Amino acid sequence: MEAPGSDIKVGGTRGGFGTFVAGAALAAVSAWFFVDSVRVVGGHGGFISGRFGGGGSSGIIFLPLFVSIVWLFVNAKKPWPWVLFAVGVALIGIDIISSLRFWFDLKLSYFLIMLFGFAAGLGMIIRAMQAMPKEFLSS
Repeated sequence: MEAPGSDIKVGGTRGGFGTFVAGAALAAVSAWFFVDSVRVVGGHGGFISGRFGGGGSSGIIFLPLFVSIVWLFVNAKKPWPWVLFAVGVALIGIDIISSLRFWFDLKLSYFLIMLFGFAAGLGMIIRAMQAMPKEFLSS
C-alpha cells in the first residue's frame, strides 16, 4: 500500500513529495527558531528625530501634523493641508520604524544548528524539485 500523496510527481518522478515536505518543514522550523530569537527594542532616536531633535527630543516631528490639523479645521477644502497631513503621518511612521533596533539573543551553537537546518531543508527542497534517477528511487 502506498503512502498518501506518493502519486504526486515532484521533479518528474514518484517519491519526491516526501523529500519536498520534509525539506520545507525543516527549513520552516529553522527559520522560525531564528526569527524567534530576535528581540526588537525601541526608544532610540529615529531617522528624523535623531537628526533634528537634538538631545533625543522628538517633538519637532509632530510640527507638520500639527500645522496640517490646524489648517484642516480652518479650511478642509484646500488640498495642501491634506497633503501636509499625509506627509506628517508618513514622517511619524518612518521615525517610529527607524527607531527600532534588532537584538540577536542566541548562542553560536544554536545559530549554527538553525543555519545548517535551514540550508539542509533548502537542499532537500531543491533535490525534490529535480528529476531523480529511477535507481535512486528503488533503493
